Amino acid sequence: MACSSLTDAIEYYTGSSWISACLIFAGSIAAVLLALHDTLHPYLKFIWHCFLRPLEGADQKTRLDKFYKGQADVYDATRSGFLRGRNTMLSLSASHLRAIKERHPNQRLVWVDIGGGTGHNIELMDKHFPVTSFDAIYLIDLCEPLLDVARKRFARRGWTNVTVLQQDASEFSLPEWANREARGSVNFVTLSYSLSMASTPPFFFYALLDRIDYVLAPETGILSVVDFYTYGKQPSLHEKAIGGTSKECGWLSRWFWQIWFDFDHVSLSPHRRDYLEYKFGTIKTYNGRNRFIIPFIVRIPYYIWLGRSRSCDVSRFCHAFEVEGGNLLGNCSPSSFATIKEPEIIPPLEIGKPALDKVAARSDAVINITPPLSSFHYQLGKPWRLPYYEQPVHKEFRTFIYSFTWEDPFEDMKYLDLGPDDSVLAITSAGDNALHYAIAAQPKRIHCVDMNPCQGHLLELKLAAINALGYDDFFALFGRGRHANFRQLLDSRISPLLSSIAYQFWHLNDQSFSNAFYLNGYSGWALRLAQFIFSLAGVSADAEALCEAKTLEEQDKIWNQKLKPVLLNPLVVAVLKSPVFCWNALGVPMNQRKMILDEGSIWEFVRDTFDPLPGSWSFRDGAYFYPLTLRGHYTPTSCPAYLTRSGFDTLKANGGQVTDAFKLHTDSIVNVLRGLKTWSLTRAVIMDHLDWFGEDSKDVDEEIAEFERVLAPGGILLWRSAGRRPWYVKVFERRGFVVTPLAVRQGPEAALDRVNMYASFWRAIKPSL
Repeated sequence: MACSSLTDAIEYYTGSSWISACLIFAGSIAAVLLALHDTLHPYLKFIWHCFLRPLEGADQKTRLDKFYKGQADVYDATRSGFLRGRNTMLSLSASHLRAIKERHPNQRLVWVDIGGGTGHNIELMDKHFPVTSFDAIYLIDLCEPLLDVARKRFARRGWTNVTVLQQDASEFSLPEWANREARGSVNFVTLSYSLSMASTPPFFFYALLDRIDYVLAPETGILSVVDFYTYGKQPSLHEKAIGGTSKECGWLSRWFWQIWFDFDHVSLSPHRRDYLEYKFGTIKTYNGRNRFIIPFIVRIPYYIWLGRSRSCDVSRFCHAFEVEGGNLLGNCSPSSFATIKEPEIIPPLEIGKPALDKVAARSDAVINITPPLSSFHYQLGKPWRLPYYEQPVHKEFRTFIYSFTWEDPFEDMKYLDLGPDDSVLAITSAGDNALHYAIAAQPKRIHCVDMNPCQGHLLELKLAAINALGYDDFFALFGRGRHANFRQLLDSRISPLLSSIAYQFWHLNDQSFSNAFYLNGYSGWALRLAQFIFSLAGVSADAEALCEAKTLEEQDKIWNQKLKPVLLNPLVVAVLKSPVFCWNALGVPMNQRKMILDEGSIWEFVRDTFDPLPGSWSFRDGAYFYPLTLRGHYTPTSCPAYLTRSGFDTLKANGGQVTDAFKLHTDSIVNVLRGLKTWSLTRAVIMDHLDWFGEDSKDVDEEIAEFERVLAPGGILLWRSAGRRPWYVKVFERRGFVVTPLAVRQGPEAALDRVNMYASFWRAIKPSL
């Protein structure tokens, strides 16, 4: 009898269909288990050795050998999701190494990977910075089972410049030191999830970090660390000086993870990181959460950190920060908190008020308190961003308000009479107009001021990207507003030119360029609303046609017949009038909103803004402001000057020499003015800043008094206002300025400029002597 299937055959020989079904089910389970064996086997080994098997041994080496012996062959396969940040740490390190190599092309390049185990880091680094580019690489570890995996890996890759050493990390010694001085001979050291394991004997990590500091090259050496950590509230000057967004861990997280890792003799107490950041100058730091296995529930804190020897020469940064009076927070004195006859009585990690109280109680104590050098001083890039300590007011800004700048810089240039000998102060905003001034006139100094740190992060990113990228990548980021590889560009090319705090921000917000950048920030809500309203009204195609119209007549027709009835709809006007929307989406504060309502209605203000524009300026060929709001991106023919090919080339020429003029302040205008010397400014553009103050504010009088002191005779100050006759004009006049209204909006007949969002445009000139 012929059987047409396996089931028929089983039934024929067993005589029972239910028995055949059971056999088939059992066979299927067996097949699935066999198929999953290769996948599950490494993880079952990992779980047994890491969580179930007792960790025994009289010393650290014995415990490590026993711990890893049974899982060395599956170590890399099971740690990829658990040990987060290693690839980012290596990519960041590679970009900084390239920057150093460009400045010191003849420098010998030696890398020591401490606790490198299986050699995974070295193999991974080859994707970012060729292993063959190093003169020598040394992998140091105490665990023989892991080192055996590393030796086989390197032999397979044929790398002859990599040496595996089984040594105690705190006393590591390189073979080459038999013929050369050890001090300052190493350019690159990595600690990848090994600093937290430096637990035996107690305070072992002090000796380890001291030894690294001894052998690290002062000027060209980089130490890179990625590891788990826990941290509580640390509002010290040192913490504020080096940044540390999202560094604090909740009490439950601190308690749980310290106890959990302690079972494996891994210490997550903050002392290791404290000493690391005390001993070395911070270049970059990032605090993340490993969403391992169960996202949003299992969140192990980890950090990535890059630093340099504190003995490196930071004078170039100190000098740059003190130009024209600099910024009082850019203190360049050595970190010396307390000097006493017995300095060992105050361990480095106890620096702070309790320690100072202890010192002050001694009659032989001499207290000298200065702010510690910040991460700004140790960065490798250009010193655009002046040092600042995070203040409570900075925490009020979760992100930038403006992703683009609304004021028309072409009108500014008509009245600024700007030249290469001028020093300009401008509000940072998105940086578009400051970049326009740099392209058009190349002034010797451009002070960009903003209380919102995130606006500084945005301009810093633009300056760094100009210097690090080609035009196509740059336009993709800030023209089209999207780039599929932003995170890769950030880590591998842009990061050396960013301050640590700006890098943290963009690392945390690396999705900003994955879809539409200009829909981010508070101003992005205005763009989203416009797109939603036009879509709901069925005029999205008309909005696109407005942006592509070839004549002013065509633009005006589309506006009046299609878009104006939608935007001037009573419901839309009611939304625009809302105080919440005015501030959160449009960046219009209460005092400025009051100025508008005191002179008319919101409906009239919107009409007077939009009506004259379509018949006055070509959106397709230069008037880029409103096409951005309608489309969410720029085009090559309608974009700010810094996004044009010629503007980009001007900024990038000669190693970005034009961008050297920028100084980015994270502070109020009045505080920045206080730090500048008398007559050190020749020009200032403060946008609509003074509209934000109430008429009873004494801050306006104080700020205008500082402008009168800092502006040189003949100096020019420009501003815009939502009011036709702003109340603070009389304050300028009392201070002796000659004030002239350059343009005042009288109705919907004529536009003041390509934005026409303000009711008036003003100039104040300080009289010549």
